[in-house]
Amino acid sequence: MSSTASGKNGTWRNWGGNVSARPVRQVAPASVEELAAAVRRAAEDGLKVKAVGTGHSFTSIAATDGVLIRPQLLTGIRNIDREAMTVTVEAGTPLKRLNAALAREGLSLTNMGDIMEQTVSGATSTGTHGTGRESASIAAQIKGLELVTADGSVLTCSEKENPEVFAAARIGLGALGVVTAITFAVEPLFLLTAREEPMPLDRVLAEFDQLWAENEHFEFYWFPHTGSTNTKRNNRSAGPEQPVGQLAGWFEDEFLSNGVFQVAQWVGRVAPAAVPAIAQVSSKALSARTYTDIPYKVFTSPRRVRFVEMEYAVPRAALAQTLRELKSMVERSGLRVSFPVEVRTAPADDITLSTASGRDSAYVAVHMFRGTPYQAYFTAAERIFTAHDGRPHWGKVHTRDAEYFARVYPRFGEFTALRDRLDPERLFQNDYLRRVLGS
Repeated sequence: MSSTASGKNGTWRNWGGNVSARPVRQVAPASVEELAAAVRRAAEDGLKVKAVGTGHSFTSIAATDGVLIRPQLLTGIRNIDREAMTVTVEAGTPLKRLNAALAREGLSLTNMGDIMEQTVSGATSTGTHGTGRESASIAAQIKGLELVTADGSVLTCSEKENPEVFAAARIGLGALGVVTAITFAVEPLFLLTAREEPMPLDRVLAEFDQLWAENEHFEFYWFPHTGSTNTKRNNRSAGPEQPVGQLAGWFEDEFLSNGVFQVAQWVGRVAPAAVPAIAQVSSKALSARTYTDIPYKVFTSPRRVRFVEMEYAVPRAALAQTLRELKSMVERSGLRVSFPVEVRTAPADDITLSTASGRDSAYVAVHMFRGTPYQAYFTAAERIFTAHDGRPHWGKVHTRDAEYFARVYPRFGEFTALRDRLDPERLFQNDYLRRVLGS
């Protein structure tokens, strides 16, 4: 895939293929100054502005019919401060390039999501996260931000400088300005041992609090139409390094997770009745495995099968109930769900519109193969999530609006007031922001 999802004749498309837009013009600034000039020019021409990363959001959060800013020339590490243990990186840098560059320097982020195709600014602005008992989302690891605001000026913020902007802009949804650089906290490179093993869903739910408490990073995948899950625990390790062997890695991560899985999705699309049988087989095809490697090689994996996704954060205490309701809904509904449901956690953080803002959270993600009708499944799942005051991932499919968010985010008004101050003319507005933040 090219660095940005895109289409012919000036049409922009996202990775999931469910969102497209036709901007009046596309700009790829090579410096912060050029970006600021593009923002000022758009304002003069009466056009809205949106920055877009690799198009990994399933919502239209980055779509615009105005000026689309592509950050592919704003990449690379600006500065590594070994005393403060921070690294400052240009906003358009893909996470996979950041991870590899940090590893070469003997450094690493503390936690990360399960894919690393996204740009650092796209990932953080939408609240991308992995799973962690103490360590939170990628945005929660930010120590400083630089952004171009609506008047074309460059604003920097941190806990000490413009702290009220810092509180909100770490997960800013593209509503407060265009992020140009991010300073992350880093630590010396470490090893993680991953232990993957199948486990019955009933047992995972019964022992969830213990599994969560005993592991630095716990997650599991439940296979709908079965009582089976695959669990994954990642914990720090003194070594030695024992990466997944090349052949085993290819077989498990490429052949099973991408190849056979892709074929299973095609079969499921053509013959939905076969889905439960396929689910039984694929949930049993997994065997336990343990491996030890540097963080990004353990946390992340390639995802080549295209899908559409909805994910909600519910209070961690509500997880077991939420999943039981989801399971009985799938059983009652006659739906055929061929994609596993992914469950992760995050500790409470202090970012205004973080899905984990002020509360310990569990994430439940439902997926559908790209091109299959997902409406019925997602609508039924969303009904369950919202009954638990769920907060949807900003970059994934949901139908919520500002009225709902004002209820589930105690600091929602704080964010909208800051937006009124930084972007009174709504230069960075689009349909999605109008819906989720109000006009």
